[in-house]
Order: sequence, then C-alpha cells, then structure tokens
Amino acid sequence: MTSMKFLTGAIATLALTATATFAETRVTYKSAKSTSSYYQMAVQIAEAMKAGSDIIVTVEESQGSVQNVMEVKARGGDYVFTTPPALVRLAKGGKAMFEGKGDPAFDDIRALFPIPSLTMHFVARADAGITSFADLEGKTVLLGKGSFGAREGEKYLKLFGLEGKVTLAEVELSNAVPALKNGQIDAFVTAGSYPAPNVIEAAASTGVTVLSLSEDQIAQSKRSRLVIPAGTYAGQDSDIVTTSLPVVAYTTTKMDDETAYQLTKTYWEGKADMGSAAPWWNGVDEGLMSNIEGKIHPGAIRFYKEAGMALNDAQM
Repeated sequence: MTSMKFLTGAIATLALTATATFAETRVTYKSAKSTSSYYQMAVQIAEAMKAGSDIIVTVEESQGSVQNVMEVKARGGDYVFTTPPALVRLAKGGKAMFEGKGDPAFDDIRALFPIPSLTMHFVARADAGITSFADLEGKTVLLGKGSFGAREGEKYLKLFGLEGKVTLAEVELSNAVPALKNGQIDAFVTAGSYPAPNVIEAAASTGVTVLSLSEDQIAQSKRSRLVIPAGTYAGQDSDIVTTSLPVVAYTTTKMDDETAYQLTKTYWEGKADMGSAAPWWNGVDEGLMSNIEGKIHPGAIRFYKEAGMALNDAQM
C-alpha cells in the first residue's frame, strides 16, 4: 500500500513537472554589447518577463544592430532582437550594409514594442558661453569615435555650418566628464537613452548646458524629434528639444501569436516598475508607437487593440 502511495505521488509530481515545463516558454533576446545601456535594458526586460509571465528570456550579447538583423536568417520562432526601424527597412530593400545580402527571411520581420530611443545630447560646460550651435565655433568639442553619436555629431557639425570651425578633441568618450571638468574640452556629444549616465554626472559635478535644436535643424537632420523634459538633469530648467534614433524590439512571423502577445503585454505592464529602477524607461510611452515602421506581429496587435493603443494602417 505504501509503495502504491509512493508511486501515485511520483506520477503526480511528474505530471506537475511536465505541466510546468510545457507552460514555460523560452525566448532569446539579442540586444547589444554587454557594456552598453541597451544590454542593461535587456536584462531588465528578462527580469520583467520572469516576474510577470511564464516566459524565460535568455539575454545574448551582440556586436550591433546589423548583426541582430542578419541573424534572422538562421533563427527560429524564439528569437527577439533590437534594432532601429531604419535598418529593417534597409534589410528588406537589400540596401546599404545589406546590399548583396538580401534574404526572404527579412520580409518576415515583425515589431513587438518600442524601447528607449538613441537620444542625441550636445553637452557644453555651463561657463563656456555656449547656448546654441553657432556658439560652438572656435570651441573644442569631443565627438568620440566609431559610435552612432560620433557619426551623428559629425553630420550635424557639417549640416549646421561648423565643419572646420571647431577643434575636435582626441579624447575617448569615456573620459568626457573629467575632460569637461578640467577644461580640456568645451563640449561633448553623446547618444544614448535618456537620462544618459555621463550627462547626469557632468551636470552634477561640473554644471552643463544641453543644447536644443531648432525645428529647422531637426528637419535638416532627418531624425525623429524628441523632447527631454525639464528637470531631467541638474540645473535644467526647461525642456530640451533634440533628435533621436528610434529603437524597437522585433521578432519574426515564426513566433507564435500567444508568445508575441504575452511578451508585449508583460512589457507594457511591467514598464512602470522598470522605470522605478532605471529612469530611461520613463521616456517610453504610446507616442513612440508611431516610430515603428512596417508591420507589427499579430500577437502584439492583439494586445494593442485590447489596450486601446492606436496603430496605423501600415502597422496592421
């Protein structure tokens, strides 16, 4: 009788274990380099999924957004990745860095939800007398090397008539704050989710002016307009109008609708808690949905309809 009870108990345990295993969904989330803020965001998303759903997210380091898109060709329905929407458009068209590398799998890419945008910051020392881009003439500016922020900063100097009129500092971006503090540079350019850690540090330790762009300058940049609210940084009494490069979490049509639904639902429901731990999530709201180009996954669409969040025809 005892052995029968033991056997019955064992069978019940195995059944529960099998049910739990079956209910658990595993997803790989590929984001960015482990040293970046976007990798930290990926970890936070994984924690939010664990807390709010049966989805277990494994975070993978990446060398960049192009790699993330390229891996669509070899990945299955458990693959989620981040990239600017513009790269998805280029991949589908076989243009730029995807020229000669096109693949039908790119047409199956579908969006899930927006994450914090790459936000441009033009940060000047408060006592440098810089309140506009024109004031950068004759100043020493740190752009950094190889990053999106460096390339974008260089582009803006050309667009706004400052090419050859500023001294470009030979200093690594990681040393921007001490270089600003000791007067080695007058300003630096950085791109990342706001509030940016290096801008927070500079504002608190040195005092800075973060430049705003005019509407005409934003139009020239051909980037998305973004407003950093007053009070985001120490000493910032008014809104900062700047530009951004949207970033979105994507999957493909290989992912089943229920998983896409649960990922999207749990993300939005957990965003407030994530924002309490890291303020960059507070810059994500329904307004960023308009930055999603092309189609959204049907499972995610189901959530957006339930939540009453407006979608455009191209996204459906």
